[in-house]
Amino acid sequence: MNNEILYILLPDYAAHEVVFLSQAIASDEFALKENPKYINKVVAPTMEPVKSIGGFRTLPDYSFETMPEDYAALVLIGGFGWATPVADRVVPIVAKAIADGKVVGAICNAASFMAKHGFLNDLKHTGNGLEQLKLWGGDNYTNAAGYINAQAVSDKNIVTANGSATLEFAKELLLLLENDTPERIEMYYQFNKQGFCELFK
Repeated sequence: MNNEILYILLPDYAAHEVVFLSQAIASDEFALKENPKYINKVVAPTMEPVKSIGGFRTLPDYSFETMPEDYAALVLIGGFGWATPVADRVVPIVAKAIADGKVVGAICNAASFMAKHGFLNDLKHTGNGLEQLKLWGGDNYTNAAGYINAQAVSDKNIVTANGSATLEFAKELLLLLENDTPERIEMYYQFNKQGFCELFK
């Protein structure tokens, strides 16, 4: 298995939604890992820099055409691009990832994109509220009963989350990927959730 985690960034992506996951993959509490279990890689529609909502520009490692066939996980980072035509080009990428049993994550509007294309119809899931999933999904979204009003939900190798759940999203993916022991993943989560002063008072 290739150890790359592929983050799909569309134009006007939400940069904060990638922070906790990518940081835990690349570093521990001391420094950058010398031998990380996984490597972070960015996939964008083309090899041109992709701009975040906040105006930061990220240089992709791969385009949709050059991304590898094998990888450890596919992570769809939210933002406004999921409501544009370019998102349709991600549909076959996600379909193949699910068919191949890959770990897949979708946060914020990317979870709504998953609903729109029927990817949430046989699993427990969450997103930016049930109403948005219904609005985006239309007739293709048939699993309102599987919606859970939670920050993040993990089921059948797929993690979904709402746009305020960056940390919970990271935790569920780190557990699925066995990036570290469950205890250390929980410590990472609590450290960032509670804050240094609260945790070590």
